[in-house]
Amino acid sequence: MLIIRLSALGDVAMTIPAIYSLARQYPSLHIDVLTRPFFARLFINRPANIDIITADFKGEYRGASGMWKLMRRLAALHPDCVADLHNVLRSWLIDAWLRLRGVKVAMVDKNRRERSRLFSDKVAQTNFVNRYADVFARLGYPVKLDFKSIYDGFPAQSPIEPDTPCVGVAPFARYYNKTYPPEMMRRVVENLCRSGINVYLFGGRGREAEELQQWANDIDRCHSVAGCYSIDLELALMSRMEVMVSMDSANQHLASLAGTRVLSVWGSTTPACGFLGYGQRPDDTVCLNLSCQPCSVAGKPTCPQGHLDCMCNIPPSMIADKVRGMLRHS
Repeated sequence: MLIIRLSALGDVAMTIPAIYSLARQYPSLHIDVLTRPFFARLFINRPANIDIITADFKGEYRGASGMWKLMRRLAALHPDCVADLHNVLRSWLIDAWLRLRGVKVAMVDKNRRERSRLFSDKVAQTNFVNRYADVFARLGYPVKLDFKSIYDGFPAQSPIEPDTPCVGVAPFARYYNKTYPPEMMRRVVENLCRSGINVYLFGGRGREAEELQQWANDIDRCHSVAGCYSIDLELALMSRMEVMVSMDSANQHLASLAGTRVLSVWGSTTPACGFLGYGQRPDDTVCLNLSCQPCSVAGKPTCPQGHLDCMCNIPPSMIADKVRGMLRHS
């Protein structure tokens, strides 16, 4: 089986519970996963029957000639079937090329026609991990989602041993209207640290790392690891956290791969959009469920209403209290 998922970070992470479950339940099935080079590093401790094929669309496979080269490479694998977990133009071209060679193709259903009901009638969408499993079933490989962690049976080699109790906080998201205001999240961190909890801040290099380092400099028991480690080491450190606090962002899904319980904070999107982290509890969410939520499926750079009430009306104490409650019952 050839599996296609080219981007983005959180979406690729969401495929792993389904792919690993498939591989373990069908050990005689050889699986090739096509993705970008950076995302290949997520497939930690993968089952032996999974191989990763990387495609750099800014390098070797750039442009039309590069796409042609990639399709010929994939055809040379002689796959029996293709699971297209991306459903975009690039994957359509690959699908069409292999269909012409008699290969069976199944594509993830993004349910675009039903999305309007999400906004008008608040009809919840199927979680994407289940949608990925459905693709495998349509190819003749029904899967029970029994994935627990990329470290299940393997020790995680964390770059540091955090002080306990420890909570990870990943305060940023790609889009403005999926991000809890940083000045308010800083108050969450201060609240947690004052109560004796050690907070570890996760984020990207550059501006995010600079801001989070300033928080760490100013707040006792607060430590920034933003931009300090490669993604595999960051995942191992996430596995050491007792709770992770995240937006509806890639960090929610990375922590889920590490088997860590996540408190997710939702704004323009809600869990009804189908992106709750794998294995996470619906109760471990902070979402006001305002009449204007959700306003998008994946996030936008602005608030359509201009007020961002979905985030700004969440008191920092609500998030901090919920984290403490999760720690008490973990």
